[in-house]
Amino acid sequence: MLRIDALRLLPGEDEAVLPARAAQRLRLPVSALEYFRIVRRSVDARREVSIVYSVHVKVHGEDKLLKKCRDRHISKVAAQHYAPPAGPYTGSCRPVVVGAGPAGLFCALLLSHAGAKPILLERGAPVEQRRQDVAFFWKTGLLSPSSNVQFGEGGAGTFSDGKLNTGTHDMRNRWILEQLVRFGAPPDILIDAKPHVGTDKLFSVLQNLRAELLSLGCEIRYGCRLSDFQVENGRVTGVHTLSCSDDFLETDTVVLAIGHSARDTFELLFRRSVPMEQKPFAVGVRIEHKQADIDLAQYKQYAGHPSLPPTSYKLSCHTEAGRGVFSFCVCPGGQVVAAASEQGRLVTNGMSEYARDRENINGGLLVSVGSADFDSADPLAGIHFQRALEEAAYRAGGGNFTAPAQRVEDFLLHRPSSGPGAVLPSYRPGVHWTDLHSCLPAAITQALEEALPIFERRITGYAAPDAVLTAVESRSSSPVRITRSSETYQSPIAGLYPCGEGAGYAGGIMSAAADGLRCAEKILQR
Repeated sequence: MLRIDALRLLPGEDEAVLPARAAQRLRLPVSALEYFRIVRRSVDARREVSIVYSVHVKVHGEDKLLKKCRDRHISKVAAQHYAPPAGPYTGSCRPVVVGAGPAGLFCALLLSHAGAKPILLERGAPVEQRRQDVAFFWKTGLLSPSSNVQFGEGGAGTFSDGKLNTGTHDMRNRWILEQLVRFGAPPDILIDAKPHVGTDKLFSVLQNLRAELLSLGCEIRYGCRLSDFQVENGRVTGVHTLSCSDDFLETDTVVLAIGHSARDTFELLFRRSVPMEQKPFAVGVRIEHKQADIDLAQYKQYAGHPSLPPTSYKLSCHTEAGRGVFSFCVCPGGQVVAAASEQGRLVTNGMSEYARDRENINGGLLVSVGSADFDSADPLAGIHFQRALEEAAYRAGGGNFTAPAQRVEDFLLHRPSSGPGAVLPSYRPGVHWTDLHSCLPAAITQALEEALPIFERRITGYAAPDAVLTAVESRSSSPVRITRSSETYQSPIAGLYPCGEGAGYAGGIMSAAADGLRCAEKILQR
């Protein structure tokens, strides 16, 4: 099998011409192709806009052909396939997985296929009820602390763009994508360089995944929160729960896939002397533009072409003070959403449906923070820092989870905004126009002020006067890392497996799911 990269089509050209283009690159007639498949597709807008493909082909005499072609874009396909451990699980107790985000779900899926019949604890609601609870919060400002954008089946990624791209090269990634397609995700995620599911399609994917878990003997307990765990002779022997049918579960295996917002669980672990450490993360705002303006800046004459998806972007720079400023979780054709999980503390995030067909594009505009900003050696200092920002944003918004917002022009001039310009904010339940300098630390606002003109030079219109900044984006990643062995994935407390984004070992749906698989593999090996 050969891989051919960098096959290009102009917008509007039919993919049906790709076999002929591949054969031409090989200097063969198209009839010589015994097999042809598209394996990757991306948009390149750096110079002339084009759609770039990688394909797999089979032809006779491939080794000889490779020597003859001497083309750096043609190579042998490296055989790499993830084979999940088949089991059987031989443990004496059922494993307990805490958290039904991507890490917990895929850990439970692998354990279930191996016959372990895990018990999956989720403090929030199943996705059908969770969807109603979140919609009610966005409409009224009345928050359910246990069923919201952060907590519930699917984790925080359920109300997002459903991005599945990752910077990690892990053979598990393809298998994860294949499972998602099997559960109802669009097949295009198998070839798109920047795949996404969209929040609307994630709902049905999660329901199908749940049905398979249940069919394999996994027991799922919603509205069930970890309240403590029992340890004897340095090994976990059980967990205590709240709002469950059983308030104690005997087990020697606990997977902590708790997510980055389970602050009460972090506090529990700290009290129980589970080793933890501070982890750098980033905070800032959501910036919102008209999608058509960003499309025009990047696609130029092809803006609006039906063969091109709504464009996205990825930006980063370092300020003179050495802080990193970068875009995060960009949501083309999406909306800014209320993502709080605690009363009196305001959090924003971004979300898109699969079609990405709303008027605005939004993305996190974040500034890196670390121990020097927390001014404390406390492992939970990052959580205290987040909470202070969220409380300040809540006050600046006037309460009831109305978010403070400001036009970019006004932000750069340090004057309060009195209303929107051409870009209408999409945040629900609504925004309060103000000066964001009143609720963000000076170090953060100075970094944003320095970065905005830099990003404007890269994308015309990024720092447009009417672009909207909405505060505060504070949950980009976990503020702590729960220590674990690089060999066994266990905490110094044997049988305790910190896992996924909340434990500090992932950053996004794909990397969290892959970490869930790795933890399950370690459990099965044990």
